[in-house]
Amino acid sequence: MRASIIGWGHLPFGRLDALRLEDLIAQAAAQALQHAGVAGADIDGVWLGNLNGGFTPDIFAASLALQADAGLRWKPATRLENACASGSAALYAACDAVESGRARLALVVGAEKMTAVSGAEVTRILGQCAYSGEAGNPPGGFPGIFAQVARTYFERHGDHSATLARIAAKNHANGVLNPYAQMRRDLGFEFCNTVSEKNPMIAAPLRKTDCSLVSDGAAAVVIAREDVAQGFPRAVALRARAQVNDVLPLAGRDVAGFEGPRRAWQQALQAAGCTVDDLSFAEVHDCFTIAELLSYEAMGLAPAGQGARVLEDGAVMRDGRLPVNVSGGLKAKGHPVGATEVSMHAISAMQLCGEAGDMQLPSPRLAGVFNMGGAAVANYVSILERVR
Repeated sequence: MRASIIGWGHLPFGRLDALRLEDLIAQAAAQALQHAGVAGADIDGVWLGNLNGGFTPDIFAASLALQADAGLRWKPATRLENACASGSAALYAACDAVESGRARLALVVGAEKMTAVSGAEVTRILGQCAYSGEAGNPPGGFPGIFAQVARTYFERHGDHSATLARIAAKNHANGVLNPYAQMRRDLGFEFCNTVSEKNPMIAAPLRKTDCSLVSDGAAAVVIAREDVAQGFPRAVALRARAQVNDVLPLAGRDVAGFEGPRRAWQQALQAAGCTVDDLSFAEVHDCFTIAELLSYEAMGLAPAGQGARVLEDGAVMRDGRLPVNVSGGLKAKGHPVGATEVSMHAISAMQLCGEAGDMQLPSPRLAGVFNMGGAAVANYVSILERVR
């Protein structure tokens, strides 16, 4: 029995100084309940995706969602953390409850308040998602880790700095159409491909435009059991979903091979009974532009080392055969860690229901969503289709 998204809520991402973590959670949850047309009393459980790690003092945050609606009081609520895939962990746990028959309706919220601490503190907190036995190697936290991934890829397949700049430029152009995006500005290829005072090198070969944004934000979805979803005006089913975890130490794997994401895509597509060519669009985890490039290859759009081809032939562009990150991705939309995957599913549901506004693609039928925690450690792939 599949789970379906029957409603969603989404706050704009960015530096939201006036909103605390509890405001983000409660507002996104209230939006989702209203959009689905359900009361808090109808919900059987709440699942919150939230990394925190020191961004705010609100570590025990699951019950903050109960402030969205008086009817949520006394409902079971659980916070889940899985690095940048915390939202995935919450969503999949809710789907497990619904698909097992333990819940009819579930509320999933993803939220993060990142900008209340300094940039250096953000880097330190996110760096703690890496393996402590390798702390400081490579230096620079996750920008340093993904810079190492990029350097390894370049050593094998040639310098692809311009390819990464094309990805950044594509996603920033797409982000202009997304009302939830933190940065709604078309930066252009030349700016993204040039090191400058406004686009400095962060960790060679990654420039500022190759790195996702530090963001506050929240998104929420209401999940229903398949038979229950038939009574609602919209329903987007998770036709298939897969989670694949790899070992945490970098030394134990080939991070530039993206084997975990590749396995997750293969499992999800096989379970959905389709191929990547059947997808109408995909939202993928571009925490750094090299991650999107490797995603093209992991999902089977291009052989290893040849991901640049799908940019050059326009396949992944907004008007291509498989648009990737028409939302602007994490690159333009922003990356409030716990909110990321819930946002990706909410925006994909908007697309499939024809409710994506200026972002809307013509008649999409099937969506692929890829989110990961760490450097391809916790890998989640969902295949979504509209059933109502």
